[in-house]
Amino acid sequence: MSRTLTQKASWKALASHQKKIAKKHLRELFAEDATRGTRLALEAVGLYLDYSKNRVTDKTLKLLVALAEDCGLQDKIAAMFRGDRINTTENRAVLHIALRSPRWQQIVLDGVDVVPGVHEVLDRMAAFADQVRDGRWRGFTGKRIRHVVNIGIGGSDLGPVMACEALRHYAHADLDFRFVSNVDSTDLTEATRGLDPAQTLFIVSSKTFTTLETMTNAKAARDSLVAQLGSDDAVARHFVAVSTNADGVKAFGIAESSMFGFADWVGGRYSMDSAIGLSTMIAIGPENFEAMLAGFHEMDEHFRSAPPAQNLPVLLGLLSLWNNDFLGFSTLAVLPYEQYLKRFPAYLQQLAMESNGKHVTLDGEPVKADTSPVVWGEPGTNGQHSFYQLIHQGTRIVPCDFIGFCTALSPIGGQHDLLIANLIAQAEALAFGKTAKQVEDEGVAPELVPHRVFEGNRPSNTILIDALTPAALGKLVALYEHSVFTQGAIWNIDSFDQWGVELGKALASRVIPELRSPHDPELAHDSSTNALIRRYRQRRTT
Repeated sequence: MSRTLTQKASWKALASHQKKIAKKHLRELFAEDATRGTRLALEAVGLYLDYSKNRVTDKTLKLLVALAEDCGLQDKIAAMFRGDRINTTENRAVLHIALRSPRWQQIVLDGVDVVPGVHEVLDRMAAFADQVRDGRWRGFTGKRIRHVVNIGIGGSDLGPVMACEALRHYAHADLDFRFVSNVDSTDLTEATRGLDPAQTLFIVSSKTFTTLETMTNAKAARDSLVAQLGSDDAVARHFVAVSTNADGVKAFGIAESSMFGFADWVGGRYSMDSAIGLSTMIAIGPENFEAMLAGFHEMDEHFRSAPPAQNLPVLLGLLSLWNNDFLGFSTLAVLPYEQYLKRFPAYLQQLAMESNGKHVTLDGEPVKADTSPVVWGEPGTNGQHSFYQLIHQGTRIVPCDFIGFCTALSPIGGQHDLLIANLIAQAEALAFGKTAKQVEDEGVAPELVPHRVFEGNRPSNTILIDALTPAALGKLVALYEHSVFTQGAIWNIDSFDQWGVELGKALASRVIPELRSPHDPELAHDSSTNALIRRYRQRRTT
């Protein structure tokens, strides 16, 4: 039996090393090496990563790479690209990388090249997207489609809503895109408020076509549309499905020709570049969608081929693991200085925390280290006026990823320079802070000096990209996908299942009939759950 992670010599070497450099401040590290700011940086596939403001030395990086090698990272990367069933608890391959493979590339699973099937779906998506965009696809009454409403949840919502928002600059000017995910009826009500049903297209995104929240919203939308347009026949012109359940889709009233599928080797949180991205393709057009896929693929190839020390996703993953497991910094703030990326932190929450929020290894043994950090964030400069106080002077240290673009998509005066100046300054302030002497030298009253001190020594990465293009978004998403993979590979966990979401759903299915029963049900939950059910039943008004 192989040694557990924390028993490995490479892990112990890092733990010992951490103790030796624990008191090193970033001020010292930069003072000792005038080239640190340019030397601890990596440029590849159009992304520039400055990781010099992490609490690491050259030895730290070498030891992290040694740990990755000791954990067989390269072999695990090869296994994913080869189509091995690395999602062991569900006995599935993990081939989201096939979704962005060029037509000429071969990826064989169970003796079948999966790439032609991917492109067959992409071609059908492109044909449909063009029809909606140029007005050839008409609604039941003959009107042109003006509104597209995506109904999904989890990866079937977070990916499309993030991508559509991120690439809004490239979107069709005459089309309006909205998204519904929450089973709270307010979500559907507000998303459809003011829409002309005769000009609205709904995309129902559910692989099984049985997802409770999605199908509840879809059926409500269907009922409303039929009532307003006066015929069940309207469904076929106003609903399409992203699913593999042909029978369920047909029973709903959607033609099979309006169903776009994807394979079980595509996990929900890795599906934004599959048929789940249909709303994105309609928004930005097939050519821009193809450019996004090319960006994904370029990062995939870099991840597969670059050595660890020059590999952007591997390096980002190793630094995150260092902060989380060896320095004890259990959160990660993702801070895009780009308003179009306002949903990117939420997207990464699912990607990282659903993937790596696991407590046992592939062997079913307890993980001996902390797994995924808590991922959160907001775009700058908004965050500077809310939670930055905590990341600068709070008692908890929060590693940060700053993301910026050198060219503005919506330039007004000198505002973009101001935006990027803030990004650069925040990373500088977190790293170096302000000492008591510096505060005193500014003439601050002695009793106020402690309040004006910034300890600094707070780690961050800065990622700079030329512009937020479709290709750049693909690269950025793939960067974090593979960073998450890197960490999961070292923890030896299954980053591609999500059993943690099942228990709550199963219990909810038990509670639903108890809430709806016309008679007082016999409850057999704990005293708290029983009391909550009874109180809700007593006080609800609808």
